This record gives sequence, structure tokens and C-alpha cells, in this order.
Amino acid sequence: MRNEKGFTLIELLIVVVIIGILAAIAIPQFASTKEKAFDAAAKSDLRNLMTAEEAYFSDYQLYTDVTVASGAAADLDSDGNPDFQASQQVDLAATAYTDGYQITATHASSSKTWCINASGTNATGPLGQIVNGTSC
Repeated sequence: MRNEKGFTLIELLIVVVIIGILAAIAIPQFASTKEKAFDAAAKSDLRNLMTAEEAYFSDYQLYTDVTVASGAAADLDSDGNPDFQASQQVDLAATAYTDGYQITATHASSSKTWCINASGTNATGPLGQIVNGTSC
């Protein structure tokens, strides 16, 4: 009488098929999660630049135009100290108006552009909301 231990070919094929199904589900979900992380970085930088604009306004009673490249620092008040640091692969641009500003942010690995309008009369788009697209 033989005492053979091991898996049959059918059992191994079933395991390979199950792993393939799980991978087919997980890989697209992972890609979606990565894009959400890229968008979160862009929106976070947008909020931080908003804070820097408001601090500048508090000191000088006006807003300033600024373009911040990926990973670069911005010295809004030209005092030699950076007021804002952009994340890697995030580009930002702020347009100043007398009553507010408009900021756009994009991440190099995402297809979305995020923007906020903080000017009631000059910029377009919903006031005070971060929105996807170039609607503001």
C-alpha cells in the first residue's frame, strides 16, 4: 500500500484560478486608490496655498499672484523665508484679485485639475469650494 502525500493537478489549478480572480479584482482597485492619493495631495497643497494667501492678506491687505512648480517653495512676501512648499509632482497657480483669489492644482500622475474660487466678483465657479475641473 502506497502512502502518497501532495496535491493533485486539479487542486493546484483551482488555487491558481482563485489567485487569478483575486488579482483581477485587486489590481484595478489599487489603481483607483493610487489616483485618489494623487488627488488628495493636490487638494492638500491647494488648501495650504489658500492658508498662505490668507496670511499674506493679513499682513499686506491684498492677495498675490504666485505659480509654484512641483516640489518648489514659494516666498510670497519676499522676506527670504518660504511661505509655502509644494509636494512633489504637484503644480499650483494662484491668480489674485482685489476681493480674493483663484487657485488651481494638478498632480502629474492624475488626470484631474482641482480649483477653488475665493473671489466673489472676478473669478468663476462656486465660491469657496474645491471642485474638479477648470470651472473656476
